[in-house]
Amino acid sequence: MKAHKLPILTVEEYIIQEIESGTRYEYHDGKIYALAGGTVNHGKISGNVYTELRVQLKLRGSSCLPFNSDVKLFIENSNSYVYPDSMVICEDGKESKKDKNSVSNPILIIEVLSKSTSGYDRGDKFYLYRQIPSFKEYVLIEQDKYVVDVHYKKENSDLWRITRYNGLDAEVKIQSLDLIIPMKDLYYSTEKIDS
Repeated sequence: MKAHKLPILTVEEYIIQEIESGTRYEYHDGKIYALAGGTVNHGKISGNVYTELRVQLKLRGSSCLPFNSDVKLFIENSNSYVYPDSMVICEDGKESKKDKNSVSNPILIIEVLSKSTSGYDRGDKFYLYRQIPSFKEYVLIEQDKYVVDVHYKKENSDLWRITRYNGLDAEVKIQSLDLIIPMKDLYYSTEKIDS
């Protein structure tokens, strides 16, 4: 990820930059990074994830709400704004005081990996997410193979357990919401993937 060549910005200047340019940026304590577009598979998987979460939570009558990548996440401890591919909030959405169009309290965050962002999503971005007090589960979905990694933190613990799901016959367990999503539904209608 390369920094957009702009001076250090305040949050207010960052918000204006996004509005005026029509471009989404990640913001990290004054520095902004333009977000690149995704692949067709990335878009399909992101849509499938959001749909599965929405349908299952709605059928349960859950008060938890899924959000897609249009909604910005504010991470107060690092003064960062990012756009997860999907997230779920189970309490009233807490907003940033400086940006009413962002939320700050997801329990679940999902990223669809690409070759250019995989290292960031697994490393620095996961570190940022772990600073969110409400955050309990992180799901990483490969777009080029049928592999999903789920990182789950038990209540009152700092230890994260990782479970890997392989192949279209697997079912992904989302423990924070007590949901199961079949891999074939996550990868529904995707372009050919080598397994």
